[in-house]
Amino acid sequence: MIYKKEKKKKKKKNWPVCLTSAPGPDHIPYSVWKSVNRIKPSLIPSLQDPLLAHGFHPPSLKKALGIVLDKPGKPSYDAPSSFRVIVLLRTLSKILERLVATRLSAQATICSLIHPLQCGSLPGRSTADAALVLQHNVESFHRLRYRVSTLFLDVKGGFDNVECPSLLSRLHRKGVSPYLVQWTGSFLRDHTCRLTFQGSPHSFAPVSVGVPQGSPISPLLFVIYVSSLHLEIPRSLIISYVDDFAVTVASPSYRSNVRLLQRSFSSLKRKASPINISFSVPKTELIHWRTTKSKEPPCSLPVQLEGQFFHPQSHLKWLGFIFTPSIDPRSHFSRRYSLANAALATIRRLSPPGMGLPPHLCLSLARSLLAPILLYGSTVWNPPPSIMGQMSVFWHRVCRWITNCFSSTNLTCLHREACLPPLPILIRHHRRLAGLRLICSPPEINPATARLAKSVPTFSPHRATLIARGKITSQPYLFFNLDWRSAPDKLRNPRYRHNAITALANAATPLVHDIATLPPISLHLTEYLPPVPGVVPSYVRLKLRAKQLLLSAGAPLVGGS
Repeated sequence: MIYKKEKKKKKKKNWPVCLTSAPGPDHIPYSVWKSVNRIKPSLIPSLQDPLLAHGFHPPSLKKALGIVLDKPGKPSYDAPSSFRVIVLLRTLSKILERLVATRLSAQATICSLIHPLQCGSLPGRSTADAALVLQHNVESFHRLRYRVSTLFLDVKGGFDNVECPSLLSRLHRKGVSPYLVQWTGSFLRDHTCRLTFQGSPHSFAPVSVGVPQGSPISPLLFVIYVSSLHLEIPRSLIISYVDDFAVTVASPSYRSNVRLLQRSFSSLKRKASPINISFSVPKTELIHWRTTKSKEPPCSLPVQLEGQFFHPQSHLKWLGFIFTPSIDPRSHFSRRYSLANAALATIRRLSPPGMGLPPHLCLSLARSLLAPILLYGSTVWNPPPSIMGQMSVFWHRVCRWITNCFSSTNLTCLHREACLPPLPILIRHHRRLAGLRLICSPPEINPATARLAKSVPTFSPHRATLIARGKITSQPYLFFNLDWRSAPDKLRNPRYRHNAITALANAATPLVHDIATLPPISLHLTEYLPPVPGVVPSYVRLKLRAKQLLLSAGAPLVGGS
């Protein structure tokens, strides 16, 4: 595919890792290696290329510091399981690991190393995609008059249970490049770590199991290791985000769902046992979904797993999203509103009226801290009007805190002075960008994109299917195959509506109304797909359109959104 070239200012080359990450035992920060790369760009590649060519990771780069952190919310800290060890590796080693992770992630899709419903540790996937896929499949089963239930499972131990021989065997069977297999084997062996806490010894001890939690490549290796846990079970679907699994089943009755979930858990347990993976049963949660128009009383049937009964929840938290049986977003945004209020009460102490931080630093805090807390989940659901009013009042308080304006200040002037758009406009902008990312992602990579309506002109025509009633049913026809560009308020029949994924894609229609074929979000994600002829704007240019629409809506921003 040919893309229009864009005039850009000369920018510095992007560094492959986060510059603010803490250094390892050598205490050499990333800024040192960035300066080395600027002075002599060939030095670091000359050191790392021979290591990759021979599949070798030197022992000097395997020494790490283990920072012991307590897990929040634990009733007691007497057991080691109440703490988490974050491994700080040498920065030069993490640069090499990031390069290997980029190459291995490119081969992961080609070699089918990762299941399509694994939404973590790969570029182009996020927690919002996992939540959208879960909601979409629940609504799809409801359209088929099924009762739907979901069991949420958590892998016990996670990264610590990865066995090197089993992982290398899977990489070899799937046809991964031999040098990557050899380097992975060398990387996972002979690690040493020194724990850091009060009174800890200053000597390094060998670590013989698992993958280090602070490594850039560890999440990718873990999702490859557990990809076999996505079993093909009739009338069920297993969605995962790294070590969080959601098993959804559908049948004519909730009682049948309970039996199916117990059977699915037994199958998962048998499949996980040979690879030394187990599930933390006490963390298991159950929910019986129901439609908003259902007049039946909520189902209270529990699931029995390993002698323990788990009753259905009225609301539960998964990947930061709060789900209710009827998928009502009010509980989620009420929680976000409370968290944002608490955060504002904390940071207001840094800048009392007339003193403290200058306004431009308060604006940075509002954008980088308060807005993400308040708006998390707005790319999956639209806040209901009742909650939107409370959130808007909170946003006005943030603007007054930045500007030190009076409470009687005109709101239009207040937003312009604070350089923050009104909250409804900001949410619309976030959903527009999320919808653009969704429709520009390759369907073979993003499971949410694979469930879009066929009328969406994605980079590839691939679409996922839903297993129901013992046969394959095409996803779009469950929602009357509506045109994805149709506005929700202009549909002919009020009973017809877009599903959750297509509704998010519909938010991006002002950006792509004149485009026949959408560009990919990133060219390196589509190297294995056949090119499509034509000239279309790039993904970056479409994001600039979104910013222009934000500015034209009366939201003057300083330094971008």
